[in-house]
Amino acid sequence: MSCATEADPRELCLRINESSPVGGLFEGDRSRVHLDSHLPWRISPEPFWITPEQHDFLLRLGPALLAFNRAANLLYHQSLKGIQPEFVHEYLDAGKPERILELSRLNRVKSHQPLVLRPDLIVTADGVRVAELDSIPGGIGFTAQVTALYADLGYDVIGGRDGLVEGFYEALDATVKADAPLVCIVVSDESDAYREEMAWIADTLSAQGKRVVCRHPRELHMDDESILIEHESGEREKVDVVYRFFELFDLPNIPKVELVAYHAKKNAVRITPPMKAFLEEKMWLALFHHPQLQTFWEKELGDACELLQAIIPPSWIIDSRPAPPHMIIPGLQISGQPVSNWDQFLHLSKKQRELVIKPSGFHMDAQQSRGVTVGHDVPEEEWQQALMSARDGFENGPSILQEFHKGARLPFRYYDFNADEVKPMHGRVLLRPYYYVIGDDVRLAGSQCIACPADKKILHGMTDAVLVPTAVREPQPDPS
Repeated sequence: MSCATEADPRELCLRINESSPVGGLFEGDRSRVHLDSHLPWRISPEPFWITPEQHDFLLRLGPALLAFNRAANLLYHQSLKGIQPEFVHEYLDAGKPERILELSRLNRVKSHQPLVLRPDLIVTADGVRVAELDSIPGGIGFTAQVTALYADLGYDVIGGRDGLVEGFYEALDATVKADAPLVCIVVSDESDAYREEMAWIADTLSAQGKRVVCRHPRELHMDDESILIEHESGEREKVDVVYRFFELFDLPNIPKVELVAYHAKKNAVRITPPMKAFLEEKMWLALFHHPQLQTFWEKELGDACELLQAIIPPSWIIDSRPAPPHMIIPGLQISGQPVSNWDQFLHLSKKQRELVIKPSGFHMDAQQSRGVTVGHDVPEEEWQQALMSARDGFENGPSILQEFHKGARLPFRYYDFNADEVKPMHGRVLLRPYYYVIGDDVRLAGSQCIACPADKKILHGMTDAVLVPTAVREPQPDPS
């Protein structure tokens, strides 16, 4: 396939390290990183390999996710009007201040959708399962940079060498009528860990002649008609598109954000992702399985409904409100018996606790795997505390309960800086494909794989994980 397949794996890892910015584009936790390593994760000599059939699935998943987002948007607005059950918008609005609700319901942005879609997929022995759906994902920049490194070694990576960067601009460009629009990526203090990678994207596109800048909110300027950015020359220029890299729960702490919202309402600038907090909730995974909504999903999703049913695990919203004794929580059982009260989950055996509790969305603990409790990975007391906290905190922002799906143990190789050699490991994989919505099309622009040590229950970026792009080949035998 390429010269990389014939090269010494150790030399490939060293070339990847030497070609990477020191610290990478995401600093991460460097407390246990070898001083010679430029990256805050383990370096592998090859990408994560998926089969042609798995690649075909990823290609079909993108349009299904766009259809799901559009249906979710419709369901929320129909719930507000009473066309669909009111509990939908009541759940999605819980814990949100009035200003957030106003921004979510602006007629001007009613049809607007996120342009970047990234599911977190756990690779199990029986296929993939969705851990969450992210429409403001980090990692675009450092995944793009790492992808380019592996492509330069000769690997034919998913999305191509520059797909994550060029597709990003194409998606933003397609949202406005202006020729050569000026795009401003706005990164808040709360999202500061991702500032370097977003600035790298802006600089890379600028070097290609695209008009893209990265700014802190305080660096924005306003007049009566538009949002402006100031160049080094002192000249100010009108912004056509704001790429929002900040969370809506953090809105009170973001300078000038009300003026940004004002100009969006006037249609003087396109803000993406739209400031729709209801679209950024993990509760959608539970609402997708709700019995009263099945007819709606089947009608709106068509063939995509079956695909999503196969990968979205059973999930439930943890609702603190009391229910009559004769009512049960649909689809939720303990040892085959129906459940009607969350207190029934306080005294489960370790085997029965193969469940995950997650904050749904409108809170800082809902980001980057914070606030996640894996039931069988913690003592009973910690499980009880997490469940009671989720139940009692319902009014301030719901949490969800989700079936735990164990990732398959898959073989990887990584470079050990201490031993100066490439070593084998088995890891559990979190696969993160990045899709760009360009007009009515959905493009698979790249895919990140995080392979965590096999003993980890929560899969996310960590020092002892391998992080690589994804490529396609026929299945190979396990070398172990």
